[in-house]
Amino acid sequence: MPERGDLWSIGELAARAGATVKTVRFYSDRGLLPEAGRSAGGHRRYGPDSLDRLRLIRALRGLDLPVPDVARLVSGEGTALGDDAVVRDVVAARLADLRSRMAALRWREAALRLLQDCTAEERAERLVLIGRVSTPPDTAALVSFWRRWLPPGLPPRVVDLVLEQAVPVLPPDPTPEWFLTFARLHAFTSALRPAKRGSQPTAHRRESGQRPAVLYEGLTEAFALASPAVRAGDGPRPGDALDRFVAAYAETANTRDSPAFRRALSRQLAVEPRLDRYWELAARLSPPGTVTPGAAHDWLARALTAQTAPGAAPP
Repeated sequence: MPERGDLWSIGELAARAGATVKTVRFYSDRGLLPEAGRSAGGHRRYGPDSLDRLRLIRALRGLDLPVPDVARLVSGEGTALGDDAVVRDVVAARLADLRSRMAALRWREAALRLLQDCTAEERAERLVLIGRVSTPPDTAALVSFWRRWLPPGLPPRVVDLVLEQAVPVLPPDPTPEWFLTFARLHAFTSALRPAKRGSQPTAHRRESGQRPAVLYEGLTEAFALASPAVRAGDGPRPGDALDRFVAAYAETANTRDSPAFRRALSRQLAVEPRLDRYWELAARLSPPGTVTPGAAHDWLARALTAQTAPGAAPP
């Protein structure tokens, strides 16, 4: 216990620490800064060790640690800073929160730069687009769109594979251009109505005897076979990829591959609903060299069109 002459009033402690009396009283009231005693008049008195404690508290608060976490570190007799588990838990939680806030700031910066570097007409459009997404954004709306657009009854692993290939991964440090493209993709999917009659491809319609689960299994294989040629910039051509592509549609329709089926499939694909705009935007959001399912499907459909055109060699 400090001698009487070693005790300081709340004002003296505040002055020595460069803090305000209000600050000292706040931490004292919450038990972070124990009193060494009271004066005859009932005023708080603090010992010299309170100065180090107060400096520690203010340093931890300067790191933006919440008061409850500071209390965990300096509670009890002496300090809990020697308890490595406590320190690691508090620091880990604070770092996670800090990373989250820094990510949000980077997205806000991208949005603000998007509004800064444009014409008045572009700014008006961008304000509308930005207003429709959160900052930082999430991909929930895109996932929801695909779950509504895909036919019901697909195996979960097939749905997960489609989502993995179709939904872009949000970067930790987005450019303004990335943000704008994502906002446009978000707006595009929001405007689509997957449940509207005629908005779905024929192969999705179970009422016509189609088996969409079979289709997506086969298309996954066909896209993988076509990807190297698409990535290399080669023109559409017959081959194993096209054969697997046609077989997937034939199996879905419970029929067999034939020249007549290929001609009918080519006509069908030419008029069915397409998501070209989605895949165009998704490609801009993908890492370089990525072949989206949309790009692979387009390449294979064009190969089929060329193969079934009048005068082309029979398949």
